Amino acid sequence: MRNIILIGPMGAGKTTIGRLLANRLGWTFADSDREIEKRTGASIPLIFEIEGESGFRQREHDMLADLTAGEGVVLATGGGAILRPENRALLRNNGWVVYLYTPVERQFERTQHDTQRPLLQKGDRRATLERLMTERDPLYRETAHLVIETGGQAPRTMAERILAAWRQVDGDPPKRR
Repeated sequence: MRNIILIGPMGAGKTTIGRLLANRLGWTFADSDREIEKRTGASIPLIFEIEGESGFRQREHDMLADLTAGEGVVLATGGGAILRPENRALLRNNGWVVYLYTPVERQFERTQHDTQRPLLQKGDRRATLERLMTERDPLYRETAHLVIETGGQAPRTMAERILAAWRQVDGDPPKRR
């Protein structure tokens, strides 16, 4: 496997766990949403406002293709990265995909004060999270090589669980430093 790709809903801990994994492996860490912001010079909410969700999703697809083209990357994706079939195939074909399953209640706790997530800025936040989980959970599961429940475990523990699962499938991940 060339890369480790973390998928899951907002608030799952993809960025935190991804950084820990990359550090442990000596790999590059990338967060697709942050990379989009860096390259465009615009925030995700502003991109949504100007280009709509479809414009953002195209930028996201292009970024995923770019970030998964090489090897030795731990990639934290945005929660909706799995919505397009071509993204699901791209992720599965270019890395070992781990779905960080996180119950809606935990997502709500972790995102209740967040003002940077466009899909949570209108209406009932909990209802939105429940709707997104209902729509996206089957897609996350279809895309993932491994499903791991985040529960209440520390991010470091989660990273170690992911590496242990990798070793069972593929042996020790190669170091890049």
